[in-house]
Amino acid sequence: MRPQLNDYKHLASGKVRDIYEVDDATLLMVVSDRISAYDFALEPAIPDKGRVLTATSMFFFDAIDFPNHLAGPIDDPRIPEEVLGRAIIVHKLEMLPFECVARGFLTGSGLKEYQASGTVCGIALPDGLGEASRLPEPIFTPATKAEQGDHDENVSFEVVVDKLGAERAQQLKDATLQIYSAAAHLAEDKGIILADTKFEFGLDADGTLVLADEVLTPDSSRYWPADGFEEGRVQPSFDKQYVRNWLTSDASGWDPASETQPPHLPADVVAATRARYIEAYERLSGASFSNWPGA
Repeated sequence: MRPQLNDYKHLASGKVRDIYEVDDATLLMVVSDRISAYDFALEPAIPDKGRVLTATSMFFFDAIDFPNHLAGPIDDPRIPEEVLGRAIIVHKLEMLPFECVARGFLTGSGLKEYQASGTVCGIALPDGLGEASRLPEPIFTPATKAEQGDHDENVSFEVVVDKLGAERAQQLKDATLQIYSAAAHLAEDKGIILADTKFEFGLDADGTLVLADEVLTPDSSRYWPADGFEEGRVQPSFDKQYVRNWLTSDASGWDPASETQPPHLPADVVAATRARYIEAYERLSGASFSNWPGA
């Protein structure tokens, strides 16, 4: 018989994930259907989002050749029935205090910084770039991790060096760009552009760098359809950019600069977001989401 969720000690809740302690060495990471944007948790939740993110992460953990935090399969008997399909058993790690962002294209906060200074996280870029421009080569643009309600802050590589030391900082940079490049090639073969993504890493008991948290999901990545790609305009996306676009449209009546809680998402935005997440998983993995466990 599987355990109940309340059999485990609840340790923390983030914008999307809830963490429980299984034993001294392992955790239960439960991915909710909550969605966040502009550092706010939004209402209502997106149905099946937790299962889609978990399915996508599990696909990439298997596809990417890099140590990861998994400590059991998706049907591990330690996972309660009530969260089956949207929870994983993971090793406890010493988490490193940076979001490790890789960018292959210019958009979002990177574009805004470039337009203001010609740089992204202190990295000088060529003149004449614009929305959705492909960068000469992928770049590592770290950010500090924010608590819920606070904003992630882009920082230079030197800030990572100051915090973690030159050797560990370089290791993070190399791993981030290595994993991004492998995933971008995989996505390209499926007709999808991986514009950018962010990773989190931790250290195991031996000090080995380990890929943790979610990986290459539509929550942590910008995915664009390759067909119809056109530099110079905002691309249609498979990620929560659809939600961001609605929030900043006249229809929402909300101003991100107001620092106030965003309005509730309309039913059509919720449904369209769910469909985009599922399509991204199915196109990337080649699997049918209807076969994924849980409900």
